[in-house]
Amino acid sequence: MATSGSKDFELDVADYIEEAFERCGLEVRTGYDLKTAKRSLNLMLADWANRGLNQWTIKQRSLTLVTNDGEYDLSADVIDVLSVVIRVSGTDYSLERLSRDEYLTIPTKTTSGRPNQFFLDRQLTPNLKVWPVPDSSTSYTVYYDALTRMDDADTFTNTMDLPFRFYPCLAAGLAYYLSLKKNPKMTPMLKTIYEEEFQRAAEEDRDRASFNVVPKMSYYRSG
Repeated sequence: MATSGSKDFELDVADYIEEAFERCGLEVRTGYDLKTAKRSLNLMLADWANRGLNQWTIKQRSLTLVTNDGEYDLSADVIDVLSVVIRVSGTDYSLERLSRDEYLTIPTKTTSGRPNQFFLDRQLTPNLKVWPVPDSSTSYTVYYDALTRMDDADTFTNTMDLPFRFYPCLAAGLAYYLSLKKNPKMTPMLKTIYEEEFQRAAEEDRDRASFNVVPKMSYYRSG
């Protein structure tokens, strides 16, 4: 028998809600059922941002630095910045990430030169601070990997902003969230299923490059 040859299966928001209600042993009966389920879905997506990296939400972005300006507002969809390089005449140089305390204790924040360090101030509008501030000797462009928010579930005909390997996890998670409100007796079982699905998906959604740890020796002195 021939296979379908199709690889485009996907669910929209209404499909996920229907699946989640069925897992709770319920049916979608009213418009409010749809509304409360969509709200739970968006809250769950916010929780996913707290659980760690989602590889498909990492976006590489760039910004052109301005002479003597060390602070740059980023898009509000940026959750975190994972790494930063600065490009000078076609060559990329890594920037070291500073903590809030480390940035605060820089004695002269107006020192100019080629930036080699950055601090991300994670406000509602994230602010990227680089140091030293850019000098006028050349043009600098910063490239950074941003961990970004997933698209919201706005309408019931929207498809979700995630790869197919996370479909089971999303359906299981929404069922768990709905059970808290609609069928608490099923919550323990649905939570277990959800956590297992999330763990499988998260383990698959990893960077497969080798991981090497290199000690930072700048604070060590001989003798």
